[in-house]
Amino acid sequence: MDLSIYRLRTSDVLVLCVICLLALGVLMVQSASVNAASEAWGWRLSSGGSTQLKFAIASFAIFLVMGRLNYTKLAQARGAEQETRGNWHKSPVTWLLIVALICNVLVLIPHVGITWNHASRWLPLGPWQFQPSELAKWGIVLFLSYFLTRGPVNLDKFFKGFVPMVMPVAILCVLVVIEDFGTAMLIGMCALAMMICGRVRWRHLLVVVPPALAAGVWILTHTEYRWKRVTAFLNPYAAPQKEGYQMIQSFLSFASGGVTGRGLGNGVQKLGYLPEDTTDFIFSVICEEIGLFGALLTVALFLGIIYVTWQALRNKRDDFGRMLAFGVGTMVSLQALINIAVATVSVPDKGLSLPLVSAGGTGLIVTGAALGLLLSIVRTDEKAEAAEPAAAPACVQPSAA
Repeated sequence: MDLSIYRLRTSDVLVLCVICLLALGVLMVQSASVNAASEAWGWRLSSGGSTQLKFAIASFAIFLVMGRLNYTKLAQARGAEQETRGNWHKSPVTWLLIVALICNVLVLIPHVGITWNHASRWLPLGPWQFQPSELAKWGIVLFLSYFLTRGPVNLDKFFKGFVPMVMPVAILCVLVVIEDFGTAMLIGMCALAMMICGRVRWRHLLVVVPPALAAGVWILTHTEYRWKRVTAFLNPYAAPQKEGYQMIQSFLSFASGGVTGRGLGNGVQKLGYLPEDTTDFIFSVICEEIGLFGALLTVALFLGIIYVTWQALRNKRDDFGRMLAFGVGTMVSLQALINIAVATVSVPDKGLSLPLVSAGGTGLIVTGAALGLLLSIVRTDEKAEAAEPAAAPACVQPSAA
């Protein structure tokens, strides 16, 4: 019996990783939402778990919908390069970036943006709240994917090519810095990686990157609460009840979880000790309750997304699809890496969520849509590969009798 028919396709790996991460998120947010003042952990969902479940279902639905769409329509890639370049302003990518810019301006306007913990990061959207920085992340990924492969300018020229591409990205990053320094840093890292992958000239990057790094260092050193986070990271026990508190509690989560964990729902740090246990430090809750197995499972699922990205880079035939796959994979993996590094106190706190796992509606839905585009790219490759063998027999010459 030929067992090769049971081999998982690359698209199946991506779907499984997304399902498992969303399910893990619902399970752990439900567990972390149960505290000493609430009901015991059980089959009945808490308010946090119920909300996470609804957003997880919506995220998976939009993931499947985007996976069925033709991603090339985003760049109007119909094979006519002149038509594509001439109509670049009509591309959905351009309008998505404009919407992201407008939303990130609106969130900074008093009485329009919603402020919490001294940060204006949300816009009201009916009964929900919308986080424009999430739209900015993926708007920049799509914009750079288009501009680096099918843009209307010659990127070899600095003022007529490189600058028009970088200016929208720089403006959006400045707006996001005001809202959330960690997200702005993530966007900058991903944008730089995409430009390097897109073979932007190094001398052009050397004009932009050093001033951007200097500006980031200046913001860190001249913003008191950010600088305290950096100094607390160097020695958390110097301020155990202030800036170092979260780091110490995260340490305790790992120490008490061990290899097997305390058991699902039996964590102690979530009972009012570990701040942001459903968002920034959800990985600490995973490690405390499920132990090393939970940590390795989470990392393996994100490695699965990286594997899918690598396969898309190897197989994709058009430049836009290849660059888009690289951008999506880089953004998700970088955010996961930074979140896990923060939870393990390997880097200072950046305020970034764990993709598809942490609580938060905007992040779940927008990330699901972005991974849906990766699914569309992979499925396009698989259909092309499946069609190739069917054409092969026409080229085979009949043997002589």
